[in-house]
Amino acid sequence: MSSSTDRPRGIRTRLVTAGRNPDEQFGFINTPVYRGSTVLYPTMDALVHRKARYTYGTKGTPTISALESAWTDLTGAAGTIVVPSGLAAVTIALLASVKAGDHVLVTDSVYQPTRHFCDTVLKRMGVAVDYFDPLVGAGIAALMKDNTSVVFTETPGSQTFEVQDVPAIAEVAHQRGALVLLDNTWATPLFYPPHERGADIAIEAGTKYLGGHSDLLIGLVSATDRCWPALRATFDAFGACAGPEDTFLALRGMRTMQLRLKEAEKQALDLAAWLEARPEVKQVLHPALTSCPGHETWKRDFLGSTGVFSIVLHPASQKAVAALLDGLELFGMGFSWGGFESLIIPFDCRSYRTASAWNPGGPCLRLQVGLEDLDDLKADLDAGFARLKAAG
Repeated sequence: MSSSTDRPRGIRTRLVTAGRNPDEQFGFINTPVYRGSTVLYPTMDALVHRKARYTYGTKGTPTISALESAWTDLTGAAGTIVVPSGLAAVTIALLASVKAGDHVLVTDSVYQPTRHFCDTVLKRMGVAVDYFDPLVGAGIAALMKDNTSVVFTETPGSQTFEVQDVPAIAEVAHQRGALVLLDNTWATPLFYPPHERGADIAIEAGTKYLGGHSDLLIGLVSATDRCWPALRATFDAFGACAGPEDTFLALRGMRTMQLRLKEAEKQALDLAAWLEARPEVKQVLHPALTSCPGHETWKRDFLGSTGVFSIVLHPASQKAVAALLDGLELFGMGFSWGGFESLIIPFDCRSYRTASAWNPGGPCLRLQVGLEDLDDLKADLDAGFARLKAAG
């Protein structure tokens, strides 16, 4: 999108204007919520030949088109589909890219429900799945087979935060005729332009930062020219369309997403530095810190960092960790992230990682840093650490 002087517009301007056409909405700024299944045609010829901008509810509405158009612009894609959840985005993207007899490589740090889908549905379909060390980079070449059709990446890892060298992986994969799929939920297109970095298909759980308020489920998948026809055809075959209210809320969240991301970045970096100095903390896993695996790749490829990271505690009993967590007042215990509130969960991925060792040396916690006052968040954690110590 360019201005009247042909100068490229900034990201904040694009977020405010993308997917909006008030002239089509009687001057109202926001595209309204269109609820509907049936679309009426004026003539038999129009019905038979589908001569209409919209043909049926599962094929799209003006609300959905607005979000698709905006996301396509933000990601630099050929097209976008909008689906009911982030996991639906993952599964439809994969199903659009594989067939029976194919081989798929998946990062060992992948979102666990993605792993479950690969290990169950894809394998049942006759698709072989292997996992790779998230820091493998161009070394992915040694793992590829003649029938490798997809390399599935996620950067950084959703719990352990290794930063993948997606451009290096993409160069090798494309030379071998394979597609690169990228779960880009942590950074969003604002901090990591997925298709510029080599992803053929980019996946986003809009539930997180696009929604921003922990009150909707939605997923988006954008694709390059090469992959767009197959992605759209697969989506149409499933009819897995997002709900109208969730689509509207996602569009509304988009307008302020950059401001919220920048605040999340600021808050998380401050808290990460504070935690790094705590005697109870063995390591902070935040891509913007030099100690995080893949930090140099993050510095090269990313335009910022967001509000989610993990910490490794020094060895402590389960009872002590429970004492820390159970008494927290501001950090809620719950899944997902990207909302206005702070969250914290314990995790242990040793039981399901298969291609890379995960031996952190202590209990692990993932934090989502919200918009509360930082002094209050630190005081909440400080009291938690006191309970950890008292519990032994």
